[in-house]
Amino acid sequence: MATGRPATIYDVAALAKLSIATVSRVLQGTGPVSEKARDQVGRAAAELNYVPLRAARSLAVQRHEAHGLVLPDLSGPFYGDLLMGYERWAGEHGQSVVLTVTHGNADPRRTVRDLAGRVDGIVVHGNALELPTIQQLRKAGVPLVLVAHPPVTGCDSVRTESASSAQKLTTRLLEHGRTSLTFVGDPASSYDVSERYAGFAKAHEVRGEVAPEPLRVPLTEEAGREVAAGVLNQPPDGLVCANDELALAVLTTLRAAGIDVPGDVVVTGWDDVMAARYVSPGLSTVRQPMAELGRLAAQRLHERVTGERTRARNDVLATELVLRDSCGTSGAIQ
Repeated sequence: MATGRPATIYDVAALAKLSIATVSRVLQGTGPVSEKARDQVGRAAAELNYVPLRAARSLAVQRHEAHGLVLPDLSGPFYGDLLMGYERWAGEHGQSVVLTVTHGNADPRRTVRDLAGRVDGIVVHGNALELPTIQQLRKAGVPLVLVAHPPVTGCDSVRTESASSAQKLTTRLLEHGRTSLTFVGDPASSYDVSERYAGFAKAHEVRGEVAPEPLRVPLTEEAGREVAAGVLNQPPDGLVCANDELALAVLTTLRAAGIDVPGDVVVTGWDDVMAARYVSPGLSTVRQPMAELGRLAAQRLHERVTGERTRARNDVLATELVLRDSCGTSGAIQ
């Protein structure tokens, strides 16, 4: 609002030229309303950066003592460790956590706008929300922390280092005689994967080479099996996978087909999930502190909600190469 105060349902009704009752039915999803009314309310709410019950977070009113955590998905081992770290810190500090998953959600903007009215602040992971939605929440005064996301003005961000470790890993493989490495994963799928491919490409560039285009696949076990099946007849001599879920599926599928890993093909992953150390051969990967990522995100949001800190900060956590037998470089764990 031009006055500096948060927009109210009355402001939305005035701008939309509709009754309070109609606007309430649209926002709450109760009762019949016309498509025209729904569009009018949606446009007015977006223009005003309206967040339901925003006033409940003013200093004059007790806080909700709850954090909103918005994730794109819950599949795979990554999110379990992230949630464990987040829940542990939040629980120790008397905060409950309201979880929202946007994958398959027909209207994530509305879901998150409603969530903002029930929590004191929101943590958004990766590409769970589009940038315009994040900016609308920020303009509405909702405390925000972004995880595994490029920095956004006015928002805290917490992420792990990717490009440098990816470059070191790729350089090690190239220096040990690998000449046809392939990056497996879609850089367009997330900021983290784009950084990992950037490091992969940089390692080639330093040697005066042009990195091959990545195999743009989802970071799933099924995609890993399909990648491995697709290269059986003429495999590259190395597959640098964007996460361990892909890498483990690639490794086991190749081995089952009689391909020597790492003799014929080296395979590496990213995350260092528990299975990486028990598969045979052991999976070379990059360890990132997933539980610490969740813990720090919870702490940073709490600092902004309580006013302990008013300026945004960007935290980057270190990652670590873990060399096991699948990379064929005969290196010990580092």
